[in-house]
Amino acid sequence: MKGVKVTVFTVMLLVFTTVLGFSARLKDIVDVEGVRGNYLIGYGLVVGLKGTGDGVLSKFTVQSVVNMLERFGIKVPKEQIILKNVAAVLVTAYLPPFAMPGQKIDVEVSSLGDAKSLQGGTLLLTPLLGPDGKVYALAQGPVSIGGIAAQGAGARMQTAHPTAGKIPNGAIVERTVEEGLNLNPKITLSLKEADFNTAYQISEAINDYLNGNYAYPKDNRNIELTIPPSYRGKEVKLLAEIGNLEISPDTPAKVVIDERTGTVVIGENVRISKVAIAHGNISIEVREYPEVYQPYPFSPGETVVVPRTEIKAKEKKAKVVVLEEGATLGELVRALNAVGATATELISILQAIKAAGALQAELIII
Repeated sequence: MKGVKVTVFTVMLLVFTTVLGFSARLKDIVDVEGVRGNYLIGYGLVVGLKGTGDGVLSKFTVQSVVNMLERFGIKVPKEQIILKNVAAVLVTAYLPPFAMPGQKIDVEVSSLGDAKSLQGGTLLLTPLLGPDGKVYALAQGPVSIGGIAAQGAGARMQTAHPTAGKIPNGAIVERTVEEGLNLNPKITLSLKEADFNTAYQISEAINDYLNGNYAYPKDNRNIELTIPPSYRGKEVKLLAEIGNLEISPDTPAKVVIDERTGTVVIGENVRISKVAIAHGNISIEVREYPEVYQPYPFSPGETVVVPRTEIKAKEKKAKVVVLEEGATLGELVRALNAVGATATELISILQAIKAAGALQAELIII
């Protein structure tokens, strides 16, 4: 007889963030209107692979190689081309604001076909286009994937993603983006996280620093700053100085749950109304007892194996914890620890508290 015991459990990482007296520099929580980057994209070929490139099903890779060879005056029928050391890829990059021709930027390379790995490959010269269809950079260089893949007849091992990689400083900027930056006579500062309280704090801090009413919040995200006469023509200096002002941003009450990784992040301002929490565990045990039945001697029957399964479920006694009105984050943590909440159970408890209307925070599931 053979017994198999199955225990149901989940492992979870729980992260709580509590920040007391937190302050941030103005430059870290706002963007200046008109100062923005742009995303670039291109289609290219990675060569020099050791038999891990695209297969015969990736017809576009073969056609791309034929087109490339024709540009060099070499004509080869595509029916005669069988590639294993070439992979078609999409090349993406982020063009930072105020990037000038000749500046180098990083690029990311991702396989487009059925290549197994880009390890050891080199990206051929690839134009990178902006949303307007113009070429803003040219990319080329060896691909660094940071992952490996290997397999045998009965096993396979893979780390990271061998079909995607990066080329540090792999593209050279060829064209300057015409920025929409206008620093005269007003500057608009935009909060990365919209909040009325934070917008008001920023305007007050700037006015105190400049000794005048130069900044005012237009809404919960934008603060309009009129350039003082003493800073006319010195707008960069003004932004540099006010960028170091210390602001205490007001963070909204949020609970963020990532069910894929089991991560829970609870904000500092989360509050709980009066609520009682009952929690119990269920463990399931499954045992298999296969039984063999033999036919009678000289009978036409056959030997058969009849499965026999025994299932037991045990439920632990539930624990009850009561949270008083306006319970804080620390009290919530202690309560959840008291009921022995783990993994999926903790996520379910938070969702149940929210459904009961006792969680005074926004519950976000990603």
